Amino acid sequence: MRAGIIGAGHYVPDKIVTNADLEKIVDTNDEWIRTRTGIEERRIAEDTMDTSDMAYEAAIRAMEAANITGADIDLILVATVTPDTPFPTVSCMLQDRLGATKAAAMDLSAACAGFMYGVVTAKQFIDTAVYKNILVVGAEKLSKITDWTDRNTCVLFGDGAGAVVVGEVSDDKGILSFELGADGSGGKHLYQDKDFISMNGREVFKFAVRQMPESSLHVVEKAGYTKEDVDYLIPHQANIRIMEAARNKLGIPVEKMATSVKRFGNTSSASIPIALSEAVQNGDVKDGNLIVLVGFGGGLTWGAIAMKWGR
Repeated sequence: MRAGIIGAGHYVPDKIVTNADLEKIVDTNDEWIRTRTGIEERRIAEDTMDTSDMAYEAAIRAMEAANITGADIDLILVATVTPDTPFPTVSCMLQDRLGATKAAAMDLSAACAGFMYGVVTAKQFIDTAVYKNILVVGAEKLSKITDWTDRNTCVLFGDGAGAVVVGEVSDDKGILSFELGADGSGGKHLYQDKDFISMNGREVFKFAVRQMPESSLHVVEKAGYTKEDVDYLIPHQANIRIMEAARNKLGIPVEKMATSVKRFGNTSSASIPIALSEAVQNGDVKDGNLIVLVGFGGGLTWGAIAMKWGR
């Protein structure tokens, strides 16, 4: 048996904030945002909804897809940089709400690459037969650390959550290879400055357009495949130009890349699991497909996974 994803789900808030809405509060315009980022709108959580609430909604959907209940979960991993509180963790809040009484729980932080770190961590516990069912969630309420007067960052981010259940799958399915990395010297380019996100967009862009394609190719080769074998690419939904750079490097047609960025913006650690969940629901990812998940984030951090979809 091999570790793989046996269920996925996602949740985004109802409130939509369009580029036109942002034009009213900051010096920007729809054309500028769309041409540079590919974003047309984003979802913003109400004040009464926090990260754990969105994480819960995504988690129950993933558990339903995996056909398990809270009693079946052995470990909960939540990737987030916007927890409700420093402690208790979002994962502990989830453990209680899901009735996962036997589950261990912890949050982890690798910014937008957090979900990748979470899935790879889960894989180790499945591979060593320590745990059977692990819930991995990426959830963010970025709106609470976004400076809505900073036109360089406020147009980028949105709120949401995505979740997967990692468990045992057959030998010809599941996670085939992975790559995790970090470059702490680049932390100065993307960080939280007191209350808000601060970013050197030019430097982050240069890093991302190099790292995402490289990591994607590395995991495909590690898995024993070529880029021509890739059926679907699910990149971190940060910026359409960065995503296109990865797609072009792999030679993947545009219809074989997940592109939810225009509707949800950059949801950090929630971005990849939301895009994955949508792709599965829409039938874009099919049983036996070779898929690549790849992301980057503050730290600087990055991660990529090559896997065969299915159980």
